[in-house]
Amino acid sequence: MFPRSHQDTLPTERLAALADKVRADPTLVYARSADSDEHGPPRRRFSLPRLPRRGLLALGVAVACAVIGLGSWWQSPAAEPAPDLALVSTSAPAPELVVNVVGEVATPGLITAPSGARVADAIRLAGGLKPGTDLHNLNLARKLTDGEQIAVGIPPPPQGGAAQAGAPQPKLNLNSATATELDALPGVGPVTAQRIVDHRTRKGPFASVDQLRDVEGIGESKLARLADLVHA
Repeated sequence: MFPRSHQDTLPTERLAALADKVRADPTLVYARSADSDEHGPPRRRFSLPRLPRRGLLALGVAVACAVIGLGSWWQSPAAEPAPDLALVSTSAPAPELVVNVVGEVATPGLITAPSGARVADAIRLAGGLKPGTDLHNLNLARKLTDGEQIAVGIPPPPQGGAAQAGAPQPKLNLNSATATELDALPGVGPVTAQRIVDHRTRKGPFASVDQLRDVEGIGESKLARLADLVHA
């Protein structure tokens, strides 16, 4: 056999030198198995930092919780909007009034008026007044009450009730009667009634019924009708 030349031992020496370098620095890696110093400095490989076992366990638990939470949120149904609530009024409606309107109106009878209505409203709801109706004794601004009767154009009954038939009427005192009371006497209008009051004021109280002759507008015939109705 022929002896090996000196060149045949070079690869073995190179491999041994490379093994010594790797054992000295494990992070070294070579592009080729035949790399050597003549091909340039060796490249360092990138290595991830080593985490402790507890850190890896905590990271895994956090990732699992995030995945579970995301899946639950994705599968949960969308929230439905709250239904609209109807507004309910707590205030009671105002009561209505039923009133009977009689007398000189277009359509007498029962009418329904809102709470707080007045006599003028009741007359309007009854069709309005007839022409020539006297409202002297009617307060149009008075508020209505439920169940009442409103007499339009009808004089109120005499106070104290109607006099019994055949009973003598009390005589009116000429010295204390008002102009309105004197105006109610037969044949005495508002002008003559005021003259009687003025005469009493200027000349003093009447001493007798005959002194009515001194009042302008009262003659013998009118005095005769008043003689049984008045006294001094």
